[in-house]
Amino acid sequence: MPRIKFQPKNQVAYDKVPVQFKVLPGVREQLKAVPDWQERLRDFVDRLIVENLPKND
Repeated sequence: MPRIKFQPKNQVAYDKVPVQFKVLPGVREQLKAVPDWQERLRDFVDRLIVENLPKND
C-alpha cells in the first residue's frame, strides 16, 4: 500500500502550480528549519493579500 506523503488540512485542494520567488543564499535552508514553515507561510501570504486589497470607501 503506498504511503500518503501529504494530507492537506483544508477541504480545498492546493493549486498545482506553485508560487516561486528568489531568495538570498542560505534562506532556503533556514526556512526549512522553521517548524511548520509551509503552513505558516501560507497564512502569512493570505494576510498579506487581505491587508493589500483595495479598500472600498
